[in-house]
Amino acid sequence: IMMYLFNVSGNLMSLGAIDFGLIVDGAVIIVESVIVAISAKIHLNKHPLTKAEFDETIFSSSTSIIKSAIFGILIIIVVYLPIFALGGIEGKMFKPMAFTVGFALVGALLLSITYVPMMCSLILKRDMSEKETIADKIMTKLKKIYVPSLEFALKNKKLTVSAALIILIISLFTFTRLGGEFIPKLDEGDLAYQIVRLPGISLTESINIGTQVEKILMEKFPEVKTVVTKTGAPELATDPMGPEFSDVIVILNPKDEWTSAETKEELIEKIQSELSIVPGIGISFTQPIELRFNELISGARGDIAVKIFGDDLSILSNEGNKVASIMSSVQGSEDVSVQQVEGLPQLQIKINREKISKYGINVDEVNNVIETALAGKTSGVVFEGDMKFDIVLKYDPKFTSDINSIRNILVASVDNIMIPLSELADIEVKEGPAEITRDNGKRRIVIQGNVRGRDIESFVKELKLKIDSQLDLPPGYVIEYGGQFKNLESARNRLMIAVPVSLFFIFALLFVTFNSVKQGLLVFSGIPFAVVGGIFALVVRDLPFSISAGIGFIALFGVAVLNGIVMIAYFNRLEEEGVTNIHDRIISGTTSRLRPILMTALVASLGFIPMALSTGSGAEVQRPLATVVIGGLISSTLLTLIVLPVLYGFFNKHTNPKYSFEKQ
Repeated sequence: IMMYLFNVSGNLMSLGAIDFGLIVDGAVIIVESVIVAISAKIHLNKHPLTKAEFDETIFSSSTSIIKSAIFGILIIIVVYLPIFALGGIEGKMFKPMAFTVGFALVGALLLSITYVPMMCSLILKRDMSEKETIADKIMTKLKKIYVPSLEFALKNKKLTVSAALIILIISLFTFTRLGGEFIPKLDEGDLAYQIVRLPGISLTESINIGTQVEKILMEKFPEVKTVVTKTGAPELATDPMGPEFSDVIVILNPKDEWTSAETKEELIEKIQSELSIVPGIGISFTQPIELRFNELISGARGDIAVKIFGDDLSILSNEGNKVASIMSSVQGSEDVSVQQVEGLPQLQIKINREKISKYGINVDEVNNVIETALAGKTSGVVFEGDMKFDIVLKYDPKFTSDINSIRNILVASVDNIMIPLSELADIEVKEGPAEITRDNGKRRIVIQGNVRGRDIESFVKELKLKIDSQLDLPPGYVIEYGGQFKNLESARNRLMIAVPVSLFFIFALLFVTFNSVKQGLLVFSGIPFAVVGGIFALVVRDLPFSISAGIGFIALFGVAVLNGIVMIAYFNRLEEEGVTNIHDRIISGTTSRLRPILMTALVASLGFIPMALSTGSGAEVQRPLATVVIGGLISSTLLTLIVLPVLYGFFNKHTNPKYSFEKQ
């Protein structure tokens, strides 16, 4: 309903981001508290509860834990707010996710505090059996492992905290070695490649080469279903390309029909090998949407674009070739190409003013003859009904087909003597600029390439080091790195603002929850240790940092503090009930909260597992996000159960003079 009201479409990110495990976390906390309270009441009374006792127990147990559940869910909602501040492509991708998760959690919050307690009174029995269930047996075994571990941690508080800090430092160091990419590359199922020919090629010859390429693909690769080629620019100049460029879309058959290759990478290698026999072309492979995506955001169709800015086209071309050579030497580089800014044959006619003055001819007269011969000149108009047509005079092509014919074009003098053009001007064919492109008014050349087999960030770092050490640009010439890397940097800069804002919101709500800076910091300590698990999970799955993983860390921050809130709130409840000995409070509180903490972490993790393991369309974007959350939940749960009680005892040791970490 809310998606409809806010005009949020159902797509990969909006619907795929819904974690049903996360949605029921609040309900899990409340139901577990109710069940424990009812069991304790029955055990105390030695008889089934009356209806009034039953309802009173549900009400009191729900209200005792409901504050923790409400603030826990509110924190998860709040951490998504900075995502709405993201701009650019990452904003368009992840805002629907933030909307959907927020809507779902608001609904879950309302149901947790109204519907869930009511259903407990209808479904749960007033005479619960005290017979041990399978779940009880599992929890008993877990407690036998957990309690001695916690006792050891309490006795060795310095060792426990130091070990946690060392793991945190190692994870942060590991994060710097992860590498990075803007957004994980999606497998679109089809291929696209760009053919680049020599500048100045005719449209007819360009089409012939495109037809030859299509024939090779259709005849030699049964994996190819259809090939569509677009050469040059369309009628609307939204995609300016000369006739030397062609975009080729290759529609592939389903993979179970492939015979000559097992993977797309293998198919690309074989296609490259077959097309290498076509002379005078360069080919860059990508995917249909990715090709347009890269071009729109960076002006280049490759993953990496290195732009050199300067005034002299010859210097730009020379330095561009050097950069291309360096880029090709970097591991993972593919399809490296240099923008052809020179090499277009030009016919240059330089009028000799001294010679034309001898014959009494002026410059305009010579220019008129050249224009008429080569381009044609309007000499009149013909009307057919309402239609008007220009009459254009032009030499027969056989008189202008080569440079010698052009040299023999005759120009009339004042005495009506016909003089060859070669007597009046210097005529020669030279290489001139193929195209002049600018960014912000500055001339530039683009060297582009694709990256395969490694992440973009580490590739660019290595490329920068090599260019800085091997290339010495003339004064006034500068290098700029673009493509996916530039988007990664800009998005990361925006995350550098969004993440601190999320952390501030979390701490503010924690302070409101406990009305204590000290206890707020205790729960807040779960965040860095949740990050530990997220980082190591990326390492285990060999995933680089991406904006998708960054959003996963933001989502993790809210989930990581949920169990900490439940734990500290229960410690406070025990203190209010008169448990003054901190050691007893810690042991009693942790063992009582072990089941709900494990349940909420497990349920939330299970909700993200389909995203983490999915191999369907678009799974590449969701996989890093889910991996970070699952890994972070594992480490934050361990913190909540082991390190958080130690920190709680440390921060509260002065409140009880008889306190000792050792069991009294």
